[in-house]
Amino acid sequence: MAAKPSSVPADARSASAPSYAAVLRIPGARRAFGAALVGRLSYGMVALSLLLAVKAGTGSYAVAGTVMALFGATSVFLSPARAALVDRYGPRRVLPPLVAVYATLLVTIAVATWRPGVSGPLLGIAVAAAGACTPPVGPVMRALWSELAPDRDLLQRAYSLDGVAEEILFAFGPLLVGVLVGVAPAAAGVAVSAGLITVGTLALVSSPAVGRSEGRAAGPAAHGSAATPAPTRTGLWRAVVAAAGVGLCLGAIDLLAVAFADERGRSAAVAWILAALSIGSAIGGLAHGAVSWRIPSDRRLPLLALGLGLSLAAAGLSPNLCVLAAAAGFTGLFVAPAITTAYLLADACATANTRTRVGAWVNTALNAGASGGTAATGLLIDRAPLPVVFAAAGLPALAAAASTGIRPGRAPRRPGAAVETPTVAS
Repeated sequence: MAAKPSSVPADARSASAPSYAAVLRIPGARRAFGAALVGRLSYGMVALSLLLAVKAGTGSYAVAGTVMALFGATSVFLSPARAALVDRYGPRRVLPPLVAVYATLLVTIAVATWRPGVSGPLLGIAVAAAGACTPPVGPVMRALWSELAPDRDLLQRAYSLDGVAEEILFAFGPLLVGVLVGVAPAAAGVAVSAGLITVGTLALVSSPAVGRSEGRAAGPAAHGSAATPAPTRTGLWRAVVAAAGVGLCLGAIDLLAVAFADERGRSAAVAWILAALSIGSAIGGLAHGAVSWRIPSDRRLPLLALGLGLSLAAAGLSPNLCVLAAAAGFTGLFVAPAITTAYLLADACATANTRTRVGAWVNTALNAGASGGTAATGLLIDRAPLPVVFAAAGLPALAAAASTGIRPGRAPRRPGAAVETPTVAS
């Protein structure tokens, strides 16, 4: 299938590398992207909102922790199944029923936890069911970017912009929850999350870009006919392994920052350390996206994972909090580029009827890795010196770099993708 030049503005298809502004000038991109960001803001709020609401409703941290573990498990591990439904039936048939059930469950949980005295087991069932119905807004938007930006350089910039924006929302979400709980019960955050995901999802599926995407996918090969080639499993495997390694590192960083600050009697400094990590990631993501790399994504990915693992391990040698914050910022430079490259590599392996699914597998690996990294670090912190735990936290990324770099070679190129050239965007 040839690239569709009519879907990309002329300046985005020029010989020079396209800018981030060119991404937003793609017809229909701003409306779809804006809608997706509204929905993702809900995800930036919902975890903390649920945790606080369940704690307030049951009076138990143990129940709150267990309930949130159920929410995370059903949301993360069923993500590929939900994405498969989208690939098969299209966003407009799958997302509205999912968001209707999900939002209804969140509102029910908000009502139940508005006052103390709710049953923990019943909350657990409702929260687990909500997690199972989480609308895959992120994977759908990334699949849509792949349709909107058939040029490889433009897609790289779209993924980088998407990733940085999502990270900002996930940093802003808990702050918004903090404002809400200052003036209303914790359950208000759950209710607001329900409203945001409903508005964002419905706006996304009603956007013209989604309609055009579904129209193009409605051909004879749209649902897995014999004419549609299977995705390249090696490339997808590398993307998933690398995402899991990055996730394990990210899951460790929060606890390591807390332990390092507590050890020096400056608990409040944790926020600055994590802010430095986020700023570094945003800078790294935007810079990485602005370059048309000569090195293909399957060779670039292990290098980024290697840089992440080494920088995190070295951060444990920091003599004070200021140095650790600087080290966290440097580590962050590798985070968004590694995640973006994993999504690019997965997309290069996708077919028209698997694009949402392959992105969801990368997302699942990243989130599952983060949960596992937090749990493993919690066990290690009380049993080993902090520099040793930092070094151990960097090992998953190093292992991912080694395993994904075993068989170097050019990643499969998407149909219509441009040849990568060493140009920098304006």
